[in-house]
Amino acid sequence: MEELWGAVDDYFEGRLVPADPLLESALRAGEAAGMPAHHVARNQAKFLWILARLTGAKKILEIGTLAGYSAIWMARALPPGGLLITLEADPRHASVARANLAKAGLSGAAEVRVGRALDLLPQIDREGIGPFDLIFLDADKEHNPEYFAWSLRLSRRGSLIVADNVVRGGAVADPRCADPSVVGMRRFLELVGAEPRVDATAIQTVGVKGYDGFLIALVTAESDSPRGPEATGRKT
Repeated sequence: MEELWGAVDDYFEGRLVPADPLLESALRAGEAAGMPAHHVARNQAKFLWILARLTGAKKILEIGTLAGYSAIWMARALPPGGLLITLEADPRHASVARANLAKAGLSGAAEVRVGRALDLLPQIDREGIGPFDLIFLDADKEHNPEYFAWSLRLSRRGSLIVADNVVRGGAVADPRCADPSVVGMRRFLELVGAEPRVDATAIQTVGVKGYDGFLIALVTAESDSPRGPEATGRKT
């Protein structure tokens, strides 16, 4: 089945998402640097671009950069004067991402910050950069509950929060699975479902990236209290 899923993705991309030499170069740079192939598929990246355009996003926050592939897509959707901040834990990955963003002519619109996201997010909050119009979660899944809490604090009514890789090959629905990424994802989904300030859904996907899916949450109320990692009941 995965061969068929990949063929359909290729079909869609060939008609709706033409290959971009610059973006392909960014992926090759990541591969040459030894990065895992965890970037979103081309059609999914364009979906993020469309979401950014639909929301009229002027400020975008991404947690998890790798080679900057999705960051380039989203930064291209920004209006003049817009800002994308992307957080990357690995300095080597951040260096490649900065080079790719510069090659795309986006250095003035996109900023790569290096460090643990749970250290960087409080700094962003203190700087008063938000609220962000679109927030994309695509880093270590065990910390998604904390990332969601910070996303709420850094958002506004009307912001979108998108989380990738929520299906985990179906393991998210298996209560016997104790993988930390799956456990973190289940806790994240529980928190989203119980949060009165968002309306959310999750969609399963198949394609060149296998069997997975994403969550999309619309923030429907302003944050009225601090929502840092303490909101998840976990220490970091």
